[in-house]
Amino acid sequence: MSTTPASSERPEKLNLRPILLAVSVATVGVLPSFLTGGLAVQIRGEIGFGAGALGLAVAVFFVVSSLSSAFAGRVVERIGSHTAMRASSLVGVLSLLAVAVFAGSWWGLVACLVLGGMGNAIAQPATNLMLAREVPGGRQGLAFGVKQAAIPVATLLAGLAVPVLAVTVGWRWAFAGGALLALLISLLVPREYDGESASRVKESRAGDAPLAALILLAVGIGLGSTAATPLGAFVVESAASTGVDVGVAGLLLALGSGVGIAVRVVAGHLADGMTGGRLRLVAGMLAVGTAGFAMLASGSPGLLVVGVVLAFGAGWGWPGLFNFAIVKSNPKAPAAATGITQTGASGGAALGPLLFGYTVEATSFGTAWLAAGIVSLLAAAAILAGRRMLVRAREEPVS
Repeated sequence: MSTTPASSERPEKLNLRPILLAVSVATVGVLPSFLTGGLAVQIRGEIGFGAGALGLAVAVFFVVSSLSSAFAGRVVERIGSHTAMRASSLVGVLSLLAVAVFAGSWWGLVACLVLGGMGNAIAQPATNLMLAREVPGGRQGLAFGVKQAAIPVATLLAGLAVPVLAVTVGWRWAFAGGALLALLISLLVPREYDGESASRVKESRAGDAPLAALILLAVGIGLGSTAATPLGAFVVESAASTGVDVGVAGLLLALGSGVGIAVRVVAGHLADGMTGGRLRLVAGMLAVGTAGFAMLASGSPGLLVVGVVLAFGAGWGWPGLFNFAIVKSNPKAPAAATGITQTGASGGAALGPLLFGYTVEATSFGTAWLAAGIVSLLAAAAILAGRRMLVRAREEPVS
């Protein structure tokens, strides 16, 4: 892996506005799912359903995102990042508010999460497009690292919501607060149009990374998401099952989220100084993350803390680096390209909680975490295979 600086010139000035806005919109996009996972103890206590049903509800959110992502990526190129980000945030408002008011049954909760999944499908390519267009090339790695911190930000908010709101005034108020946050963010999105014509989008895609390579990389990120997504949905319950207090378990989720945020930002900053090997680094992080999953499987309170740090930091700290690599390989149509890979990411995020929840019901949390570690290793192998395909297709250093 090369870490040679891409340029010896002084780095371009970093404009924080598009980065912070991208983080905010992306956070709103995934917030309905991770609030559901973080507040699972309270939600299940009131509505009444098992761990498998929780996994299925979260899975529905990501299935909808997966099925919509490729189409959403093309639409975003047409209507522009600003319009798409505003629409995504408003859909998030409706989803979060619907959970707070109408989710009186499992089916009602699922219906609300379907709406949220649609908003998330728009949010990801929209924010990727804005960063690719509005952030200088020499600072885009950092920008994507910060942006992908949106997911651990969402889990951080979900973790903090447990002791602050869920165990005091009730879990529905946490969703209502999320809806208010999403509304405020939608008002901050610029109104300037920055879309392109359909013919221009088709022309832009020509010459970028081959579709077959993007599909294989989508499989890789899908496997990685399958392994990592249960962290946000099940860490609280897993810790509680070992005897840890629910409030402390929520803080443990917040700790892991904070580590995940830091790793994503640092990895993105390092990527700006690399001339290649970014996908190799992604694969390496996935491999290291397996140690964290193994520690979570042990059920030991001491190893639980270290396991959360490793699993969130290495096993789930790579998405920003991955998206940056995809954008570097597809500079002409980044929203369309990341829409394709996001199909895998969302599909894996759907499959992960579902399989994990039913594995817990059939066996134990320990077995489920071990299975997540194995899937993480398979993800690393798929990412490396996709990278080799890019190398052969383009005959130049891969991102």
